[in-house]
Amino acid sequence: MSPVVLLSRDRLLLQQLQQAFARSAPQVQALLAGDPGAAEARLAACWFPPSGSLRALPALQLIHSVAAGIDHLEHDPGCPPLPVCRVVDPGHRQGMTEYVRWAVIHYHRGFDRVLGQQAGHCWERPLQVPAQDFKVGVMGLGSLGAAIAQDLAGAGYQVRGWARSAKQLPQVRCFAGAEGRDGFLDGLDLLVNLLPLTPETRGILGHATFARLALGAALVNCGRGGHLRIDDLQQALASGQLRGALLDVFDQEPLPTDHRLWSLPGVTVTPHMASAASHDCIARQVAENLRRLEAGEPLLNLADRRLGY
Repeated sequence: MSPVVLLSRDRLLLQQLQQAFARSAPQVQALLAGDPGAAEARLAACWFPPSGSLRALPALQLIHSVAAGIDHLEHDPGCPPLPVCRVVDPGHRQGMTEYVRWAVIHYHRGFDRVLGQQAGHCWERPLQVPAQDFKVGVMGLGSLGAAIAQDLAGAGYQVRGWARSAKQLPQVRCFAGAEGRDGFLDGLDLLVNLLPLTPETRGILGHATFARLALGAALVNCGRGGHLRIDDLQQALASGQLRGALLDVFDQEPLPTDHRLWSLPGVTVTPHMASAASHDCIARQVAENLRRLEAGEPLLNLADRRLGY
């Protein structure tokens, strides 16, 4: 088989993926840009590829995201109009459910406030609010969002869900479309974003959304960095409209060390760890799609670039 070129701004990820290919897909030579033979690669496996890196591969026929999303490819403005595949890991749903469950408990039980008190040696017990009185909204009801909404409902939370088209989920009050968004948002204590990034959803986490939440609500963004308007977030935190935001995704990853989000009061940054495909799963799926490409067979998990997922 042809070699695969790995493209990312994250040097540690590149090293880890090369090790995973050696373990799980040894029939494929995983190269870095500039390595001998890289120009012959027909497939590039990417996560936030450096600008111009895709256009520099003359034999390229297929672009493969190493994650479920493909919007990070926009960070290479020279990304050619080739087919794009993504990775689908069966364990992804479990990991995301665990992360969001922790995030909800973090704010519901007041751990954010308690941790903030420790530096001042302050002993002040937060009020314990019953789960059924804590209103959680899940924005995006695909396979991940639907599973998370039902998990939270099963834990006793008052859960609403919102999607582009109508959905029905047990124990979850579902809203759909632009006409249903305000009713979905009204009075939420915590908003979880799991939407795909599209032209319609870019910037959706901004002033108009925050203003409809309960005073002192919290935000959890596991969607994409492009969903968030940072200036609006900063204003909402400063005014008390939001008490906190847990952010796992960013426009630029890794998040630059001098970025203001690292030190913005009320913001917790996690390094895109909510859930990710295992490196060995990535290597196996990329290798299988390379085999299919060379055999002229249908590709797995082909994305629709027009829709953005």
